[in-house]
Amino acid sequence: MASASSTLHFDRDFQPDTGMPVVVAPGLVRVTAPNASAYTFTGTNSFLLGHERLALIDPGPVDHRHDSALLSAIAGRVVTTILLTHTHKDHSASAAVWREKLGAPLWFGGQHRLSRPLRRFERNPIRGSCDWALLPDRTLIDGETIEAGDMSVVVHTTPGHCANHLAFGLAGTEILLSGDHVMGWNSTLVSVPDGSMSDYFAALDKLIALPYRRYVPAHGGPIEDGPAHAAALRTHRQMRNDRLIEAVRQGATTLGAVIAQIYPEQPARVRFAARMTMMAHVEYLEALGQLRVTRGPFGLRLSLGDAPA
Repeated sequence: MASASSTLHFDRDFQPDTGMPVVVAPGLVRVTAPNASAYTFTGTNSFLLGHERLALIDPGPVDHRHDSALLSAIAGRVVTTILLTHTHKDHSASAAVWREKLGAPLWFGGQHRLSRPLRRFERNPIRGSCDWALLPDRTLIDGETIEAGDMSVVVHTTPGHCANHLAFGLAGTEILLSGDHVMGWNSTLVSVPDGSMSDYFAALDKLIALPYRRYVPAHGGPIEDGPAHAAALRTHRQMRNDRLIEAVRQGATTLGAVIAQIYPEQPARVRFAARMTMMAHVEYLEALGQLRVTRGPFGLRLSLGDAPA
């Protein structure tokens, strides 16, 4: 098991070779979509799994350049299955088109859903990024082994980033396709109510205990010691919990005041993402009794809870 004291290091030097087929491992080819952004890094990694028969994993955005690159990499081989790690549109927007084009079934972790119901006055801040109407031909369940192309894949439910997130272990190898749950370039966005920090922590612990060492995420490059990196991400998130408690202890009573203390010099786009994830930390600490939260039409009021931090 990875050490909880692992040092967190982000690798932002990844060269995606956008649009080109890149062999990641025997039977695993990456094709990165041209949708680089502050949230997708160098773009969404689509994968072709198999040798003579293939599975297409996370076909990505609707983009004719990416479609052409994937068709070139498929090279006339039969695609037996389309798999999704989750239903955020940078991964799934083209999935229905590919299902029709290839005549292949679409399998994922069930229709997009919130991690908890909306509260009064609440809106899902990333609702426009979610593929609400997409339905699977088969809903995958935790622990099952499926045939993907001419290879076998073990399904692992990893909610947190969103409720229907999956990771795929390549059977008989040390490789895990970790989707957006564990990435090497940045920590994962957890935006409530779409995602859940409690689920995110639990799924990190689950992955660390599994027998996969090399993680291959849906954005950025491979992580050679995946369990150690996942443990470091967990430590990083716990440090954010501690910073949040300390900010409230020092007098911050609103989320804006907390963000100003923890991210005083970050650009606006970083602070916007930080605000979403920090809200997930607030809910996590509230459930533990370490924060007290008063909700109203004009926002939150934060105070320390009764449970020891």
